[in-house]
Amino acid sequence: MLDRRLGPEKNVGLLLPPSVAGALANVALALRGRVPVNLNYTAGNDHVNAAIRKSGIGRVVTSRRLLERSGIKPNAETLDLDVLAPSVTTFDKLWAAFVSRTVPLSHLGRFLPGLHQDRLDATATILFTSGTTGEPKGVVLSNRNILSNIRQVELQLQPMPEEVVLGILPFFHAMGHTVNLWATLCLGRRAVYHSNPLEAQIVGDLCQRHGVTLIFATPTFLRLYLRRCRREQFATVRRVALGAEKLSPELAEDIRTKLGIEPLEGYGCTELSPVVAFNVDHEIPASDGRPISGNREGTVGRPLPGTRVKTIDPDSQADLPSGSEGMICVKGPQVMVGYLDQPEQTAEAVVDGWYLTGDIGRIDEDGFLIIGGRLSRFSKIGGEMVPHERVEEALRTAAGVDDRTLVVTSVPDPRRGERLVVLYSDLAGKKPEDVTRSLITQGTPKLWIPSAEDFMKVEAIPLLGNGKLDLGLLRRIALERSHS
Repeated sequence: MLDRRLGPEKNVGLLLPPSVAGALANVALALRGRVPVNLNYTAGNDHVNAAIRKSGIGRVVTSRRLLERSGIKPNAETLDLDVLAPSVTTFDKLWAAFVSRTVPLSHLGRFLPGLHQDRLDATATILFTSGTTGEPKGVVLSNRNILSNIRQVELQLQPMPEEVVLGILPFFHAMGHTVNLWATLCLGRRAVYHSNPLEAQIVGDLCQRHGVTLIFATPTFLRLYLRRCRREQFATVRRVALGAEKLSPELAEDIRTKLGIEPLEGYGCTELSPVVAFNVDHEIPASDGRPISGNREGTVGRPLPGTRVKTIDPDSQADLPSGSEGMICVKGPQVMVGYLDQPEQTAEAVVDGWYLTGDIGRIDEDGFLIIGGRLSRFSKIGGEMVPHERVEEALRTAAGVDDRTLVVTSVPDPRRGERLVVLYSDLAGKKPEDVTRSLITQGTPKLWIPSAEDFMKVEAIPLLGNGKLDLGLLRRIALERSHS
């Protein structure tokens, strides 16, 4: 039914929340040999339409309610699932039942092109993340990438046969796409979806009603649930796996106290399908064979099976000795195909099969990965990447000032991982409150709007001798003042 309404374009946009309907739409497109492109409806209209343009999308499957709620106006034909569903005929249902019950699995590819065995290296999806200037950048992942990462996660996590996964991460989020959507289906586990992860009471009720045993989430979401839900709503939860932002010691202790379980922190990147490493709740062998705990606080766990991790010097890109801190590089079957139509950026990011993450870290003596920080000018706030340069552009427009009169950096935040700080020498007579109100009026994404209390006046924006921003000094100033 859906295939009849689509045009010749291979890539099909999806503007749907994490829900049964969203999951079925992804599966239906994949089975028909299409490429589902889940669009980030929280990033604003410009981001969505840039992704539509870059991926050549002609049609977007969505729902009228989501469009009204988000204010997104796609530059493509929209297909409303609420309208499409009633158009399924009795013949459609009978034909589907007949094929599913009578056609051998080896011949289903004749009806469902997505099942052909030669499609392992075909594109499975395109996930859009921000580039160095904040322009959305398409990460192309193959079926091999996704299926390999699912198998790696299965081997590392060892899910229970009766596992029930809470599916609150959106499908445009790499973790939501690979684990909450495809891993649960491929491994034959159950998933409980909800469209809005911020509706804590509903999420708690769903966990209690359906006996959720495993939660994949960001620390931001889990902090919300601990604050607004009752402990008995999570009585069946056995494991909580957290990623996308740093897990603070305070939140880890809250999870232990309120849920009675040890949180499992992990690490990944969209370009890595996305999982690289995470802690586990069972014993694992140390390098000398002795059993040790698989969960080490302050680390993001051991790399997944089949995954190699090394560190290099950020400047020379020379390999560093084992245990040395440097830029983290990852090699394995989960490394992306590349950036959509950007071969030069792909070549810069993937060198000899190694993906250069831009994150700083090291591997300890037992193979656990420790993340120290990020090189690039982004902040990870509530699990979403926020580009400093794009925020600066919005701020300058709102304040009506020229370049080099303000700059954005960030400091750690116990609630959302990081928060933005604005250092400025001139706001053209405006107050910080005026600027933030103007950003809201402009429709700037909420995560991009700094608090008025985090504007800091300086005599001049610090620069290096070559005229570039002194990012290290900027951050030090912000840290010192935020603690004063």
